[in-house]
Amino acid sequence: MITVAGLSPSLDLTYLVDSLAPGSIHRPSEVVRCAGGKSLNLARAAAALGAEVEIVAVLGGATGEYLAGELRAEKVSVIEVPTSAETRTCVSIAAADTGQLTELYPLADPIPGEVWRTFHDRLAGILPDRPGWLAINGSPPRGLPPESLAELIGLARRSGVRVAVDTHGPALAASVEAGPDLIKVNRFEVAELLGRDADGDLVVMAEAVRDRGIGTVVITDGDRGSVALDGQDRWRAPAPTDRGRFPVGSGDSFLGGLLSALDRGADLAAGLRLAAGAGTANALVPGPARFRTEEARRIAGALRLEAW
Repeated sequence: MITVAGLSPSLDLTYLVDSLAPGSIHRPSEVVRCAGGKSLNLARAAAALGAEVEIVAVLGGATGEYLAGELRAEKVSVIEVPTSAETRTCVSIAAADTGQLTELYPLADPIPGEVWRTFHDRLAGILPDRPGWLAINGSPPRGLPPESLAELIGLARRSGVRVAVDTHGPALAASVEAGPDLIKVNRFEVAELLGRDADGDLVVMAEAVRDRGIGTVVITDGDRGSVALDGQDRWRAPAPTDRGRFPVGSGDSFLGGLLSALDRGADLAAGLRLAAGAGTANALVPGPARFRTEEARRIAGALRLEAW
């Protein structure tokens, strides 16, 4: 089972245009609408790969209602935490001629104190009955301190649930102190955490994070691949040969693939393959976490990991 903490959902719109010219009227060739935000992307990706997923999500207004319906249609169970603010809408514009993606991502509205308490209590109420993983990805919304994610880690640990975290900055530092079971970060996020040069060796940085008591450390490096280690194994995934132009949600799909494999009892190597397959497949189609499952599994099956 995978439980997801959905603190900053969004409606994601992806507009496909032949070219993008500022100040002009554009007629998109396609518009893709889907439940988005990092937590919802992860939930949808993991469910698409066969995991049993439930998300506790802060949702507001008609947009929030729409997102809940979309998630349920994709076999994600949703516990809604109502808020007074309309859930945000994020926009990506993909230009075919340049391959560039223009993104308009408003920050999520602050979560009022009473909404945070309701979210906290509902998550605490279900975790004892959901062995498996709690996934926490993204930054805490405005108005919540960095330590708020660490508080959720404590909830899970008291319930005997493993925790995976993907965040950055002060929230990442606080989360590491709380001792999650798995950290998934990118090169720049881990360099900031460790106070090191971002051009440093990822293997060395992964070892440094694991020395802080983290059982499994995964560091992604964009289209250059990733590294992962736990108590038994150390692997490097090479750069994918399949390249797409829709990267939004690839990191979330990566983590969704990793957790869906680990939740079924797979080892780190199998988890890293499926993670890379999902993240790569995500970039091949517009809209986050809308990848073709068979494509993700094909890419994963062809991936040859390197031991280190």
